[in-house]
Amino acid sequence: MTELFAQPPALSAYLFLAALLFSIGLYGVFSRKNTIAILISVELMANAVNINLAAFARYSGDMVGQSFALFSIALTVAEVVIGLAIVILLYRSHKSIEASAPTELRG
Repeated sequence: MTELFAQPPALSAYLFLAALLFSIGLYGVFSRKNTIAILISVELMANAVNINLAAFARYSGDMVGQSFALFSIALTVAEVVIGLAIVILLYRSHKSIEASAPTELRG
């Protein structure tokens, strides 16, 4: 049993996990009407990209991919803050967090 965990997973395992997360996120973006669920799905897609960056950095032996992943995480945090602010404003103006609620722009 210890021989099973003696070697790290192959690159294909990380790529499969990232593809699975990205597919789940993409399905969530296209199938959900709730804006919070759409934001969570976008986060899943961003995490899949970060897994790819970290996996390629590990298997290529340089730190550039990990630094890109760290920068991407910082951008994702900013995106979450702005997205939640938009959701709060959407709820205040339309009393709903459905993505189809704002049908017209008001000045």
